[in-house]
Amino acid sequence: MALDFTRGEAKQWALENIKGFYMCPISPVNDQLEIDEPGLRENIEAFIEMGVNGLVVGGFISEGWNLTPSKWLRYHEVVADVAKGRIPLWTIILDPCVHTALEKLDAIEKMGFEGAEIINPVVQLRTDDEIFDWFKYLTDRTDLAVCLYRTPVSGKVLGFDLMRRLADLETCIAVKQGSLMRAETLKLRRMLRDDFIVSDPSEAVFLEELQIGGQVVWGELSYILYGKKRHLVTDYRALAAQGKWQEARAVSDQLNPIRTLLEDLMLWKIAETATYAGTIAGVKGWFEAIGLNGGGIIPPLKPASAADKEALKATLTDLGVC
Repeated sequence: MALDFTRGEAKQWALENIKGFYMCPISPVNDQLEIDEPGLRENIEAFIEMGVNGLVVGGFISEGWNLTPSKWLRYHEVVADVAKGRIPLWTIILDPCVHTALEKLDAIEKMGFEGAEIINPVVQLRTDDEIFDWFKYLTDRTDLAVCLYRTPVSGKVLGFDLMRRLADLETCIAVKQGSLMRAETLKLRRMLRDDFIVSDPSEAVFLEELQIGGQVVWGELSYILYGKKRHLVTDYRALAAQGKWQEARAVSDQLNPIRTLLEDLMLWKIAETATYAGTIAGVKGWFEAIGLNGGGIIPPLKPASAADKEALKATLTDLGVC
């Protein structure tokens, strides 16, 4: 399928089109500990119905790192078949081998995906020049848009000088600023080119982001998880669009108890371990509590206990999420 932009148009296209909530959902798993294809299809339909602006699939939280290559491709085929052009699709590339990454990008481009969030190589390549050369080789050989993933999970957080160089690559259009340091998000936005998107992957600061030049919450899943309170996000965004910032803040603050629960379930575990592995079980329990498909977890990870799921559901019920 043809992309909606040329290489030279990629950055401007992204500025005009990548806005709102590009969510990164979990993957439902069946009793055979395989991707639950019917459950995945139902979830994608639900995401579209709830107004998610784009999907970023196949990464850490969705257990993409724990799939064989053939199962990874099948997973993307199912997502593309359900979406059928109704919602923008992005993948996440976690492979340190640039040639494997390119094979995957070629496959998903044919399925109708428009880009990929790509982590810097997690083994071997550590110097700025090595990492830059890796991305230069990759972006020279695919026309898909690329979003960088700036995170300690990779083993090296991309430095500021390296970010300047990477932002100049023609099809490199954005960065998910996942260092968990708000000050670095603001510094990157000041220092990088104006046509390069810097996304703070936290809905909790999105209202502030809207005031100072942010436009997308990239690669997290809070909007999905808010359940019956999801409308509050829509409400404060609408007020912000009218310049009613004080009213928007009052609406946004109503989500704070849910944000605190999400921080305890996900954010602090990621910060402590530099991995997503310890967060998946809890998020699956949250999905099930709000009527989405979660299921088991692909081994060797272990699912949450029935007691933990019930306790989480009770808390979410008290918060009005489900």
